[in-house]
Amino acid sequence: MVYVSSNKPKPRGESVAASEVSTTMENLRDVSPHPPGDQIDRSIVVNQMLKDLSTTALRIGIIGALIYAVAHVAGNFWQGILPVLLALIVCTVLAPFVTAMRSVGIPAGLAAVLAILSFFGIIGAIISFIAPSFMAQSQSLYLQTVEGIQRLQLWVQGPPLNLDSDQLGVYINELISLIQQRAGTIAGSVFSGIGTVTSFVVTLVIVIVLTVFFLKDGHKFLGWLRMATGRRTGWHLTEVLTRAWQTLGGFIRAQALVSLIDAVFIGTGLAIIGVPLAMTLAIITFMAGFIPFVGAIVAGALSITIALVSLGVTEAVMVLVLVLVVQQLEGNVLSPWLQSRAMNLHPVVVLISVTIGSALFSLIGAFLAVPAAAMIAVVWRYGQEMLMLRSGEKRVEDLEFSTIAGHLIARYSEEEGKTMRAELRASFESLDPDEATRDGAADAATAGDPGIDNLMDVSAPPPEDDFRPSVRDQFEGLKTRLDHMFDKKGK
Repeated sequence: MVYVSSNKPKPRGESVAASEVSTTMENLRDVSPHPPGDQIDRSIVVNQMLKDLSTTALRIGIIGALIYAVAHVAGNFWQGILPVLLALIVCTVLAPFVTAMRSVGIPAGLAAVLAILSFFGIIGAIISFIAPSFMAQSQSLYLQTVEGIQRLQLWVQGPPLNLDSDQLGVYINELISLIQQRAGTIAGSVFSGIGTVTSFVVTLVIVIVLTVFFLKDGHKFLGWLRMATGRRTGWHLTEVLTRAWQTLGGFIRAQALVSLIDAVFIGTGLAIIGVPLAMTLAIITFMAGFIPFVGAIVAGALSITIALVSLGVTEAVMVLVLVLVVQQLEGNVLSPWLQSRAMNLHPVVVLISVTIGSALFSLIGAFLAVPAAAMIAVVWRYGQEMLMLRSGEKRVEDLEFSTIAGHLIARYSEEEGKTMRAELRASFESLDPDEATRDGAADAATAGDPGIDNLMDVSAPPPEDDFRPSVRDQFEGLKTRLDHMFDKKGK
């Protein structure tokens, strides 16, 4: 290896060999300015970071491809999956009643049938209660609608539009011709609607049958699952599915309570204002309440429209104020309190899930979006708890479990984590102490990062000397030195 010699004069009495060594060291310091010690080359650190990043990206890509494949398969079999999901949601409402009947000695099959009949009996009673009122007020609502349209015609003929009757007739004729041109499309939509109704009836029958079987044999499912998947996997699935079931039931009950309060307040206010079909609108408000955000807006807009057409602008404004006050009560008081206890989801997550669900699966997607997000959150939190047990961040006593199986698998995971940490610690301690100190960073990266915990106290606060002085402190120090300098000159 050839080094460029320095032009500095050699000290007197120094040998040529010593001068060459000194020159070599000076050039070496120019090439590698950092002193030797506990260091590794930056390229090694960069390569390790790129290796970790690429491995993580590959894993995320595989998981994303799996999720996409599952979603694609679920989309192809959606007509069969949807009745199962709806039956499970109905079961969360009826399961407590079936359990109570089974506890007093009623057979499971009979209890399931009685629960289904009671459910539909309540729905039929509600319909029979509002049907006479709806039929009685529908004719008056039609007449009021015609009158409202006539008032609208008189309004557009006045300022600021100033449309005469001939221009208005032209617009109406253009609308009629447009409808005639689209008659084929409208007829196709009608037949498509008939097919949709047929599909709805078939789906309803399947949901009823599945609900009966779920209520009858649902309590045997977890035992069969543990036997089919093995002890450890069965314990995990038992705990996760039990939490998911409790969360789903809590969501349905909390949303039903919120929707009932909205329906009572809005229905009462509509009746006081004198809006036609107040009871029908209250029931629509209750049903729409199960679709967060969107349902309340649609139900409120319908109430305002009926009030505007039938009563006028003043009453419509009063209904608007009523709907806004009730929705503020729901959004700021009831929903955060009840839903946070039931699902522990942030409102932003709820809004995003409803938006994505409605975009992918229309109305039914908006209805199922929040329960699906809650299920994903349950699985995520359970995975985080198991990770914290294995890493030693938490103990079994720090967590709450819904089943005995969950407690057992948590103890198993905690002991497994202790064994794993002991093996990692032993593999690090088996290294040469000097080598471990010199190459601690590289060894920690390959040994699961136990070396840093052994070389430093990660729980201790950093000393004050490790912090650089702030800019203000530097200016204060400079000011103090200048004051001392001028004081000396003055003396």
